[in-house]
Amino acid sequence: MKDKVSEIVKKYNKDKSQLVSILQDIQAEYNYLPREALNKLSKKLDIPQSQIYSMATFFRAFSLKPRGKHIINVCLGTACHVRGGELIAESLERQLNVKRGGTTADGKFTLESVNCMGCCATGPVVKIDEEYFGHMTNDKVEPMLKKY
Repeated sequence: MKDKVSEIVKKYNKDKSQLVSILQDIQAEYNYLPREALNKLSKKLDIPQSQIYSMATFFRAFSLKPRGKHIINVCLGTACHVRGGELIAESLERQLNVKRGGTTADGKFTLESVNCMGCCATGPVVKIDEEYFGHMTNDKVEPMLKKY
């Protein structure tokens, strides 16, 4: 782990002002921000751990706990909500046997809800990794999951 963190820090020339980018790269490597990696980062950049954790917890995109191989985001913004987004989220919870914010026991999926994806015309919308599924219905949930 420390070699990867060292490589990432080196890529940014130990520039403390690039902390967010460094954290993004660490999360891309591990799919979350492991404590050991953040401790190493603190030493490498000579930044207090409190500052790193402050940044890591400020942005919702960062996770301090392990996440699944595939991240599922269900839009619950107004347009998606009125078109059944909440029902889609509940269907995903049942089929995956996990609550929002949680990761499946096999580590395959993490289920999250978001307030808007900017796809209001195609709501309700579900995003798995970087793939968007618009006009989602309960009947489409299982086939969508089978792709992954």
